[in-house]
Amino acid sequence: MRNWDWKGRMRTGKSTTADLLVSQSPIPLKHINVGELVKERHLHEKYDEDWQSYIVDEDKVLDELEPCVADGGVVLDWHTCDIFPERWIDLVIVLRCDHTCLWDRLEKRGYSLKKIQENNESEIMRVVLDEAREAYNPDIVIELQSETTGDLESNVNRIISWMEAWMRNNSDQ
Repeated sequence: MRNWDWKGRMRTGKSTTADLLVSQSPIPLKHINVGELVKERHLHEKYDEDWQSYIVDEDKVLDELEPCVADGGVVLDWHTCDIFPERWIDLVIVLRCDHTCLWDRLEKRGYSLKKIQENNESEIMRVVLDEAREAYNPDIVIELQSETTGDLESNVNRIISWMEAWMRNNSDQ
């Protein structure tokens, strides 16, 4: 088993889903929150006050992650699609959220109006989903709704079922 990449705009439940998957997985998995890694290991050029986010140094991120993903079993939790090499990824999960629900979540977190609007426009226009399908084989890109606790539980169960099928079909690798 190799690695999974969690895509979706911010605040769709990526980290919560990843944590639950790791705790319920039939095999040992490691969850790497790439955004946290960027902050902790200073894998950025600077902080952009307007966007309330770091300008990520992608080369540093890839160099840091390469040894972590080499043996597989890693859940990569981040909101961008085009950074990770295809050879690292077996499944891409794009978590989706209704834009009004997303707006409320971002407001509660104190995000700037500019950042809330950008995230909502991206969600409405399916930017992350389209980027994932362009960057990876569309057969490994799965879109899941992530708005309720029920969605969360259902999504984790679906992913675990996919993992079990993948392991049966790839037992010789």
